[in-house]
Amino acid sequence: MQVVLRSDVDKVGKRGDIIDVADGFARNFLIPRGHAIKATKGIAEQAKAMRASRDKADVKNKEAAQATAAKLVDASLRIEARAGVEGKLFGSVTNHEIADAILEQLSIDVDRRQIDIHEHLKTLGDHQVPIRLHPDVQVSLAVVIVAAK
Repeated sequence: MQVVLRSDVDKVGKRGDIIDVADGFARNFLIPRGHAIKATKGIAEQAKAMRASRDKADVKNKEAAQATAAKLVDASLRIEARAGVEGKLFGSVTNHEIADAILEQLSIDVDRRQIDIHEHLKTLGDHQVPIRLHPDVQVSLAVVIVAAK
C-alpha cells in the first residue's frame, strides 16, 4: 500500500515521503496513529508541500545546530563524582548528567539523547564525548571527571 507520511517515522521515512509499506503496517500502525494517510492521486501536491516545509525546517535546525557546535567545540566540562583509590567511580557518569552539566556550566540546552556515549563513563580523567546535534552536525566535547571532596 502506498502512503504519505505525515510525520517522521524512524527507519521508515520522513514527513512528506510517499512510500510503499505492507498493508497491515499501514492499517494497524501508521494510519491509526496519524503518522500517515493513504496515497491518492490528488495527494502528490500535498506531499510536495510537506517535503518543502520539512526541508525548510531542516535547514533552520542545521544552522542552529552549527551555532551550538561552534560554542561546544572549545568548551570543557568539569564533573565531580565519588571515586575510589584506583580512580574508578562509585557508579558512573551518564549522558543525563552530562546534559545537566552542559546546561549548568555552559548555559546550552542539549537533549540527553543527542549525547552519543555507548557506555557510561566509569573512570576519573579526561574523556571525549561525541554529541550529535543534527544528522549532519557532530561535535566532540571534552569532559573532565574529578574526584568529589
